[in-house]
Amino acid sequence: MKVLLLALTVAICLHKNEAAMGWDGIQAVSVSGFQCLKNNGFSFFVARAWEEVCDYDYTGYQNIKNAWAAGFAHVDAYMFPSHSSSCAPATNQMEATLNQLVAHGANIGTIWLDIERSSWPADKAANQQFITDLINQAQKMGKPVGVYTNYNNWDAIVGAGWTGASHVPLWYADWDGSQSWSGFSSFGGWTQPAMKQYIGNENGPCGVSMDRNWYA
Repeated sequence: MKVLLLALTVAICLHKNEAAMGWDGIQAVSVSGFQCLKNNGFSFFVARAWEEVCDYDYTGYQNIKNAWAAGFAHVDAYMFPSHSSSCAPATNQMEATLNQLVAHGANIGTIWLDIERSSWPADKAANQQFITDLINQAQKMGKPVGVYTNYNNWDAIVGAGWTGASHVPLWYADWDGSQSWSGFSSFGGWTQPAMKQYIGNENGPCGVSMDRNWYA
């Protein structure tokens, strides 16, 4: 019995410490392409579902379905929200994104908010409310939500000290090439990321242009 318990404890520890490698990108990839990536050690994928130009990413929807068909363990999506006056309010953007994913049969785990400097205005309080509205709408619709950003982007858009999104997971961008949290410094109320984008804009295996991601 002691030997059995020891083996079970070791197995649990190994499972808890198991790391996973994945990728995100916007290139169209076939089922066979995803199978090739799986054979190269990739186990999860994050597709773009909403573009900053306030439109759906239909390539992303198909990529989600192809990743599942290829046997990927986890598939998420991200939306690149727009604060442009020509685009819908935050709640409508999130609602449209999630509804279209369902309509296209593109099942995902988490919807990530791509928060990086682009069309955001200088009004940090307004930006804080915009992000809060996105998160609240996703949660209202029963979908797990997280934030993709890093210190510089977060500080410029909402202020590094704003903790209003710290209750959701952080997908942290730091292209240092390291599968570790070693370069992370706390900001926005987050003390550790849930996932890290550690290589960007890479010509990856299987002819796929990608960003590499990792979590432990």
